[in-house]
Amino acid sequence: MLKTFLAGLIALAGMASPVRAELVVETRHVILKDFQLEAGAVLPELRIEYETCGTLAADGRNGVMMTHGYTSSQHSAGRYALGKAPPGLTETAKGPWEAMIGPGLPIDTGRYFIVSSNMLGSSYGTTGPASANPSTGKPYGPDFPEFSVVDMVRAQHALLEQLGVKHLVAVIGASYGGFQAFTWGVTYPEMMDGVVVAVSAPKGSGDLGAVDRLKAELARDPNWNGGNYYEKGGILPTLIDLRVATLKQYGIEASLMQRFPDPAARDAEIRRMAEPWARAFDGNSLVVLRRASVVYDAVPGLPRMKAKLLYALSRTDRLFPPSIAPGVMEKLRAAGVDARYVEIDSPNGHTGYAADAAAWRPALQAFMDGISPRS
Repeated sequence: MLKTFLAGLIALAGMASPVRAELVVETRHVILKDFQLEAGAVLPELRIEYETCGTLAADGRNGVMMTHGYTSSQHSAGRYALGKAPPGLTETAKGPWEAMIGPGLPIDTGRYFIVSSNMLGSSYGTTGPASANPSTGKPYGPDFPEFSVVDMVRAQHALLEQLGVKHLVAVIGASYGGFQAFTWGVTYPEMMDGVVVAVSAPKGSGDLGAVDRLKAELARDPNWNGGNYYEKGGILPTLIDLRVATLKQYGIEASLMQRFPDPAARDAEIRRMAEPWARAFDGNSLVVLRRASVVYDAVPGLPRMKAKLLYALSRTDRLFPPSIAPGVMEKLRAAGVDARYVEIDSPNGHTGYAADAAAWRPALQAFMDGISPRS
């Protein structure tokens, strides 16, 4: 089910944001022509939305690639200038890495050139099911071609080539972004010094039946029409219901308990939080991204990984609980990966890596300093 796997951005009230006044970002895009997908189809035009901060070194070797979660966007940290927020976000939107990206922070904008890319198939500007199919002029919808996590990473690699990034200090991602980070490590093993994976795993969960069950949930909406709902008013009520269930699965109730002790008021706040996401995100994107996730498996490629790895799980996460850590670490050791594990002491479930960033900031700082010593 959707709620057992969704991973992405949550704008948690009160989350520390030490870089807001200093870090201004802007969403830009590149266009890739005739992009070949693993399954065989070709996208005549692939648009990739991204944000950057920091300065690219003259040798192009100080990059950091940020990969994002299932239902979130390319926005990792910072704020937008007035009128510069991309569709679906606001000038005050908080990114999940606010407390980690910025001057003097572990992902230091004074040292690194940070690129945050919206992944293939998502809903924040990068080509996906809601994009126009060049052959029809209408949204691809359910006809969007099959793609993989490897395709996402290959597209990001092409983006970095256009930006002049020659080498990455690290690839960093949480949840679905962790799938991409693992895939970076095994697909381009020579390109990065480190990989940071939070609240994630080296293999997807579920099977293609999970995709069918997700479609069935979406089909409850009277406008679904087999996924061709764009001219029928959309499926907003169903997406709101799904997002509410997802936020609760993430552990959002714990973070709201103090401000909203009354259950009815808390539910109303969660629904208020869910609606902007539901207006921005495309239901067909949920389907195609879920499909890519269930066949994702980086484990066979782990022996190719040369980068050091930091693996972090949240103590209260129900999606990727700490109980999976011993098995994952054993696979990494067996593959010869130089990996270390940190458990984030957070009551905030799947979002603990962001909401309680201070709990593992020292571990991330030590890891980044270890792979990229300060001069």
